[in-house]
Amino acid sequence: MTVPRDFQEPARCRPDLVIGRDELFGQAREQLARGGSVLLHGPAGIGKSTVLRALAAEYGEAAHTVLRCSSTESESHLPFLALADLFGLVLDDVSDKLPAAQRTALESALTGRGESTLQRDGLALRLAVLSALRALAAEGPVLVVADDVQWLDPASLELLGFAARRLGDIPVRMLCAVRTDGPEYDRHLRALPPDSLAVRFNPLTRAQVAALLDHRGYTGLQRSTVRDIHRTSGGNPFYALELGRALTENPTPSRPGEPLPVPTSLRALVLSRLEMLSEEARRTLLVASAGARPTPALLHAAGRRDAEAEMAQAAALGLLATEAEGPAVRFAHPLISAALYAEAPAQDRRDAHRALSTAASDPIERARHLALATVGTDPEVAARLAEAATLARDRGAPSMAASLGLLSARHTPADSVPAPDVRRLAAAEDAITAGELDLARDIARDVLSRATVPADRVRAWIIVIDTAGHAMTEVDAVFPQALADAGDDPELLALIRYQLAWRALLVEGDFVEARGEAAHSAALAARAGDRYNELMALSFQAQLETLMGHPDAPATIKRALKEPQDPRVSSHHNGAGYSRFRWLIMSDQLPEARATVTALLREVRRRGSVESEVHFLRGLAETELRSGHCGRALDLARESLMMARDTGIGEVASAVLASLAEASGGQVERALELAREAVDHAEENGDQMYESRGLTALGYAQLVAGDAQGAVRSLRRVRELEHGLGITDPARGRWQGDLAEALVRIGETGEAQDVIDVTRVNALRLGRESVLAVLDRAEALVRAARGEHEAALVQLTSVQDRLAKLGHGLEEARAAFALAQLRTRRPGPTSYDEAARLFRRCRALPWLRQVEAAALARPTEPEPAPTAAPDGLEGLQGLEGLASMERQVAALVMEGATNREIAARLFISVKTVEATLTRVYRKLGIRSRVDIVRLAAGRRP
Repeated sequence: MTVPRDFQEPARCRPDLVIGRDELFGQAREQLARGGSVLLHGPAGIGKSTVLRALAAEYGEAAHTVLRCSSTESESHLPFLALADLFGLVLDDVSDKLPAAQRTALESALTGRGESTLQRDGLALRLAVLSALRALAAEGPVLVVADDVQWLDPASLELLGFAARRLGDIPVRMLCAVRTDGPEYDRHLRALPPDSLAVRFNPLTRAQVAALLDHRGYTGLQRSTVRDIHRTSGGNPFYALELGRALTENPTPSRPGEPLPVPTSLRALVLSRLEMLSEEARRTLLVASAGARPTPALLHAAGRRDAEAEMAQAAALGLLATEAEGPAVRFAHPLISAALYAEAPAQDRRDAHRALSTAASDPIERARHLALATVGTDPEVAARLAEAATLARDRGAPSMAASLGLLSARHTPADSVPAPDVRRLAAAEDAITAGELDLARDIARDVLSRATVPADRVRAWIIVIDTAGHAMTEVDAVFPQALADAGDDPELLALIRYQLAWRALLVEGDFVEARGEAAHSAALAARAGDRYNELMALSFQAQLETLMGHPDAPATIKRALKEPQDPRVSSHHNGAGYSRFRWLIMSDQLPEARATVTALLREVRRRGSVESEVHFLRGLAETELRSGHCGRALDLARESLMMARDTGIGEVASAVLASLAEASGGQVERALELAREAVDHAEENGDQMYESRGLTALGYAQLVAGDAQGAVRSLRRVRELEHGLGITDPARGRWQGDLAEALVRIGETGEAQDVIDVTRVNALRLGRESVLAVLDRAEALVRAARGEHEAALVQLTSVQDRLAKLGHGLEEARAAFALAQLRTRRPGPTSYDEAARLFRRCRALPWLRQVEAAALARPTEPEPAPTAAPDGLEGLQGLEGLASMERQVAALVMEGATNREIAARLFISVKTVEATLTRVYRKLGIRSRVDIVRLAAGRRP
């Protein structure tokens, strides 16, 4: 018998639950699959009910009986209401299975025909609920679903808790959701079985809010608007969706610098307590909501004399909280501030800003408040805002600079110099620096709709091109229009030729044409006296020549670094500093490369340049990966990818680097997923450069995953693409050694040797020592496959030493692994300890798992007693006949470590610990962990 289910979530809403909740959803599913119970808890609107309905729909199919209840605040005083919801439809099925006293008590409670109370019929009712659940479970699994547990009547809650604590192994699972404003949820767990899992729902990140809004169809919102939605909603999905809906339906956008408009549906939720405030207290809160960082001192300066008392009144009503660590005034939720501001009349808002324009100590804040207090154009206000935008830019706050620039343009009279559009374009360029590409594009398109001045039009076209990123095929039609607007002005033509150089590289895949356009741009900029764009063009030319292996690359880098320099270029991701970094890392100068890119990253963070920060994070991650610091590289790559997805800048490039880092030090499945994503996006954008990079990452991940055939397919395609692109420097992608190794694995030793020979020519010409070492490692594998074992061993030993000296830790570990694998083909004992040690030092977990698998696949033979005990194990008497790893495990056993603790300390799996202990027992003729301690102590086991 199955109770009809009416809580199946509508199909259109089901995908929402995986947005930001997939990990929580997975935890709950695992718990329910094990037969356990789950309590979902978090604030209102956070998504608990959505996940509850989805889980109930999924696990309700497997349950024989589903019992459901959900209450509201207005019903919470009605005794046994939740009990009636749960058992009302199954009472007839279980009543004849209950003892008479229990049946009478339960029927009285559910039907209301008697006067059953917990005080009078307490024991009978408690036992009746327990017996009813047992009777239902005897027919098949039972699922109890309770939403809004905080509103369940106390009598029902107490009865459920009594039964839940006594269910034992009976197949009854409970799935509940409860609203909590803080971390406290323990008291609600009393209604569930003792082993229940509590799952806390935290606010969504900005990227998750963006994905949720996009899924619901609110796709026209700028990234800066999404950022404001996330801040105002506090990451609450319900609030975020309501704000997104209101903005989509509102044809009039907010003024720059103003809080978001709050829909009536949300105002009622947060402002109902405002009616209990005095009029003066409401005015004080309005001033606080208008300020960026309100403090009691600021409120006093703005004319609010009784601010402390009025804030205390608001805090008592739950509207306001004062930070314990300092004087800052904080609203209980960001939405309260936004709703309060939206509810106030326009004149009251202007009065608040006018008061703050003199009270604020920061010049940027004073200018912003002055603008929001001013109606219409005013050249003095516009000038003050422009100065504030410059100050914000110098402070490294480009997003604030863009907002102030737009306010300045709004207040600039049409006949002023500079004109309003000039200030709008400056704001758009600040928006690009801040990573707000859609805002910049919208501003540029707006200017192009009316501008007639060639310089303004070309500047706007360049902004449109810049915001396209690598998808330059989308702006192909822009170039003829931009060239027509530029006429024969060398300064304007230099800007366009620079973008054409990028187009030649990314769309046509033509390095020669791209280099020519970059050189042409540099010459035009020099003729026009535009040092900034001359340096940018020279830097790009140097990068191209480095990738091409062109002999002029060092000379071009020197030209790009020649004085006078522009500080904007030196720290730009396409500037001379980054060109030098690329040259250093390709030349195996890893410490200097790390120092260079770290300094660049520090500077762009000071300036607030998001796009450059994403680039330099990738550069630092790549350096750490080459150095064998896989854990550090993985953290940096993930940070870069998160920032790229949050801003829409460099997503493909960051996905490529993250894939390489995951395959080296993280999860291989994730690496494959990221690489395929990068390849797909690059193909959609027509970007051959990053298609080849994505395939390089995919081939490497496939090699690590053991899919040699797949790696060969991917890396052969890279070879074709790079040949077409004219790339000859093997240090650019470093895929050739992986292709050769994969070819050996599938038996194509002839093609593998061809890859090695062709690549070696260019590596020798350019002096790429680490590439040559990796090629020699691959050649040793070819020799081994052909039966030349001794020559292969000698070559691999040399390769490992060379890579260690170059500081390429991961490649050194791979050479040690290849050496250990080759030695397994010879008679006698074999040890993977050296390879495991090196991979463990690198934190190269996927490779370490391969070493463990190889060690387990070939049983080790007893080794002769070593002359000296390994690190710190000299005192282990009786354990001299063990291998190094076996001795380390035995030493930790003596310390009392569990298998899981040993695995964590030695960076190996629990399975490997168990297998190692089995060998220890066999070698020493003992049976247990206790015998190890006895043997080491010199006692007979």
